[in-house]
Formats: sequence, structure tokens, C-alpha cells
Amino acid sequence: MIPSLILASVIVFSFIHFIPGDPAQVMLGDQATPERVQQLRESMGLDRPLYVQYAKWIGGVLRGDMGQSIFFHKPVLDVIADRAETSLLIAVFPMILIIVVGVPIGILSAVRCNSRLDQLFSGASMFFASIPTFWLGLNLMLLFAVTLKWLPTSGFPSIVESGDWSNLRYLVLPCITLAAPNSALIIRLTRSSMLDVARADYVKTAWAKGLSEGAVTTRHIFRNSLISVVSALGFTFVALLAGTVVTETVFSLPGVGRLVVESLLRRDYPTIQGVILIVAFVYMLVNLLVDLSFAILDPRIRYS
Repeated sequence: MIPSLILASVIVFSFIHFIPGDPAQVMLGDQATPERVQQLRESMGLDRPLYVQYAKWIGGVLRGDMGQSIFFHKPVLDVIADRAETSLLIAVFPMILIIVVGVPIGILSAVRCNSRLDQLFSGASMFFASIPTFWLGLNLMLLFAVTLKWLPTSGFPSIVESGDWSNLRYLVLPCITLAAPNSALIIRLTRSSMLDVARADYVKTAWAKGLSEGAVTTRHIFRNSLISVVSALGFTFVALLAGTVVTETVFSLPGVGRLVVESLLRRDYPTIQGVILIVAFVYMLVNLLVDLSFAILDPRIRYS
């Protein structure tokens, strides 16, 4: 994992610094003199060679210091922590919805294969899987917030600061926006995985033994299709984190995803680097946990 993180840090650092634009120029504005811009560049260390800047940055990261935000003038970790609550909530809640709704519907669709119910679920999942996130979010906002006025249009007052759990209503539309297309993908994958397993010889043997439909479905079909489902759920959680960039922008939520967009516009290199490196770490951690879960789901799998 550590070599992968180091490689990711090199790629992130190189990519960010090749983006057109100068943070010093952005901070001072178009009216600033070249001398003032150069002076600010020197004070921020932007005039040094890239390998020197990288060595200084990665050295700080290894000590738990991701540097100072150019725009906010405070540690990057503090800036990210201030926005983390929103992003975590709109990633975790949709994930719960996907597991509670998407997986059972996929199971039911597989059990009732080629029935009208299966056709309904398959059609709906295909529809939601093809909808762009921003389009779905805007239409949900138009219907439930603007027209019906059931829910807020945008923003999110912090629950940690206010202690008011009713503020969760601000996250209903963003969570549905993220959960719907991802649930559709999980429904289709769960269905296809179970149908593949259902054709196996040991499943036919289970039917021949006279086991009930519930026993065959849960013990033999669903259990043996879990590896594919869990693997997809792991990637889905990472996709939810990435999807916060669009969702937080559409609903004007003060989260990490919107922070990335704002930092790109401001050329706030340290903040962008810090966010992407943390996301890369979460991605690798989720993959590790998914791989470890395989040994629990299937005892035949062993890691040496």
C-alpha cells in the first residue's frame, strides 16, 4: 500500500502543477505587478524546482503535515476536516440505501427471473443507471424543493456544530441523487451474479435433494454470489466519494467535493493534493478490506 501511495503522490503532485495558471497571480488579481507576483511566488516556494517542492511536501505528509492552504491560510488537514462531515454523510447514507434497497431488489429480480416484476426492476435499473448525476439532482431539486417545497434546495447547516439532527433533511435529495444510479448498477450486478451461480452443478444438486426455494437461494446461490456483490460495493463506495464533487456543486453543499472544485479554480495546490491523496488512501483501504472479506465469505480463499 505504501509504494502505491507514494506513486499516487507523485502522479497527483505532477498533474496539479501542470495545470495552467499561477496561484500567486490568482491571489493578487490581474492588476498585480510582475514584481509583486514574483515576490509572492518566492514567499510560497513556488519558484523552486518541482522536485524540491515535492520533496518538501512529501516530507511533511510523512510527518502528518500536508502543508498550508494557499487560500485559507491554515493547515490543509484542518480545511479538509471542516468539510469532511458533509461528504462522509452523503457517501455513507447512500451506501446504506444501496445495501438495504439495491441488493434485496437484485435478489428478488434474480429469483423471479423473466417475470413482470423482473422486467420492471430491470427497466428501472437501466433507466437510472443511464441518468447523469447532475441531471437527476437538478430535476429532484426542481420537483421536491422548488415545486412541492417539501425539502430545502441547497446548503447544509452542520449537525456537529448545531446539534440539530433535523438538518439531515438538507441531505435527502443529495443522497437520493447518489444512491439511485449506483443502486441500479448493484441491482443489475446482483441479479446477473445470482443467475450465473444458479446454473452451477451444486445448485442443481441442492434442488435435487429437495431443499426449499429459500434454502437454495440463501445458502447456495446468494452466498456464492456475495464475492462479486461485495467487490462491487467496495468500488461503489469509492464512486460515491468521487460523486460528491458533482452532487455538492449542484446542491451547494459545503463538502470536500466542492472544496476540490473551489481549490482548482483558486490554484490552491496544497489543498488539491491533500484531498486527492486522502481519497487515494481511502480507495486502497477499501480495496484491502474487500480483499480480506473474501476469505470470510469463502473459506476456500487463503492469503499467504
